[in-house]
Amino acid sequence: EQTLAQWNEVMEINATGVFLGTKAVIPAMQKAGGGSIINISSICGIVGSHANAAYHASKGAVRIFSKAAAIQYAPDRIRVNSVHPGFVDTPMTKPGHSNPDVAKSRIEVTPLGRFGTPTDIAMGCLYLASDEASWVTGSELVIDGGMTAN
Repeated sequence: EQTLAQWNEVMEINATGVFLGTKAVIPAMQKAGGGSIINISSICGIVGSHANAAYHASKGAVRIFSKAAAIQYAPDRIRVNSVHPGFVDTPMTKPGHSNPDVAKSRIEVTPLGRFGTPTDIAMGCLYLASDEASWVTGSELVIDGGMTAN
């Protein structure tokens, strides 16, 4: 049911945006002797669902792109990882989470029994950006309250 224009728009925002951001920062990181790139994907880049194949494909592209970039730029001491949030309360998800049926179904598949917060995701990104993650590259950090463990 999705048009090619809709597909392209989702891919441009999610996949092409990550490519362009990575491409822009690599020269500065090479000059600095390394760095950490953290690309935001989604649990939708790992598992499928009944809707929005373009979104899933674009987030899957971020996942695999990050792995490929991690290998390509490891010799430059540039680490590249992807973060895969689950159902997080944000302004973007408010319309869905405001629907009691949608909210209930999402909470029911999240073992920790609540929506994530932006802080939950930020703490994972903080780890990946830190020196404590100096040997972490090409990884997928899933922050989803256990949803994909089902």
